[in-house]
Amino acid sequence: MASYEIVLPRMGEGITDATITKWLKKPGDHISEEEPLAEVATDKVDSEIPSPVEGKLHELLFNEGDTVEVGSVIAIVITGAEEDAAKPASKKDKPSDEKPAKTEEQEKTGTHEGDQERTVQPLIVSKGASGRFYSPLVRNIAKEEGLSMDELDRVEGTGKEGRLTKDDLLKYLEKRSKGEVPLVDTGTITSSSGKAAKTVHVVKPQQGDQVIEMTRMRKLIADHMVASEDTSVHVTSVIEIDVTNLVKWRDKHKKTFEQREGEKLTFTPIFIQAVAKTLRDYPMLNSSLSGDKIIIRKNINIGMATALADGNLIVPVIKNADHKNLVGLAKAVNDLARRARSNKLQPDEIQGGTFTLTNVGAFDTIFATPIINQPQVGILAVGTIKKKPVVLETEHGDTIAIRSMMYLSMSYDHRIIDGALGGMALKRIGEYLQNWDVEQSV
Repeated sequence: MASYEIVLPRMGEGITDATITKWLKKPGDHISEEEPLAEVATDKVDSEIPSPVEGKLHELLFNEGDTVEVGSVIAIVITGAEEDAAKPASKKDKPSDEKPAKTEEQEKTGTHEGDQERTVQPLIVSKGASGRFYSPLVRNIAKEEGLSMDELDRVEGTGKEGRLTKDDLLKYLEKRSKGEVPLVDTGTITSSSGKAAKTVHVVKPQQGDQVIEMTRMRKLIADHMVASEDTSVHVTSVIEIDVTNLVKWRDKHKKTFEQREGEKLTFTPIFIQAVAKTLRDYPMLNSSLSGDKIIIRKNINIGMATALADGNLIVPVIKNADHKNLVGLAKAVNDLARRARSNKLQPDEIQGGTFTLTNVGAFDTIFATPIINQPQVGILAVGTIKKKPVVLETEHGDTIAIRSMMYLSMSYDHRIIDGALGGMALKRIGEYLQNWDVEQSV
């Protein structure tokens, strides 16, 4: 029988596994070469896995929701004239009491073949975030009652080393059904060793409240933000700069630029250019901290935080930004932003950033205190540009004029970036923007 094993391909540097979020084909379906077979998600980006061959899909080796290592076989396709002979066995061909053997991954998650055909149940695994082990009986009860892993981790256990017993869970469920679980419960999740892991807040919804399940991406963002605050000592410095010359220069050239290049000339590539120059001037800001070692990055790869239509955030990266002129940066910015909003980014395009820029001014925000994108040590927020009356010093004395002003705020890791260095670097970014050459062409 001519069969072809489809493996989970490499999806970018540092990505070792992915979660299958949706199968787009089922066993018995014909699939064309390069036709999407599955949707998968990593901790960076969602993407589709195409079939490298044409044939009939014979078998899916993982369920939706399973996490699969790169290089693992995820499906089998029968190619050529053997397609018709490869129809998957129907359920009636199997004895009614026969259950397929569980894979190692299915043992971990408590799932088994055919789960995708039932109502989706919460994923209850044998060991939660707290490190506490859950018996199959406890997991089954939790699954039937619709408990999430987070809620299960919060139930107090009386067994050995804090293990949750059947009685513990039943007592909790009884209190839960009577509304006796506190409206807000602040507690500490502990590991089996007794070491505190994290503080959690349980809020019980009231009648009329709307409960929205966090999307996978929002959970990842939340975890990433919490991890950054737990890792870096955040300090934010803020300056106000005069960008009148820059605004006038852009207004003068933006129509010509769009006609010639077919791209809009926004402020973002200009900001990125100023940041890239500053990182060359102050390379310590283009670094990462690994234990007690500082790694100063050779390449200047600037991530640009991009808001998506669903309210989530993604940070595509402009690689070697200091090697690109303004035209190249403008095209890179527009291309990455377009593909980010249409979910067309490749995993490599959101990795390897060494510094991040976030344009909070796009929402009329004056300034912000952004959270560092780990494992970087700095992030710059650019505020909205506003016309304001300001005092100008001239050779004939002080005068008041209407100028285009904006705030720059930079958060940096105070473990290795002191206030002096952070302040000098932020001032340098401001100088590149304030002293914009209005005579330059683009």
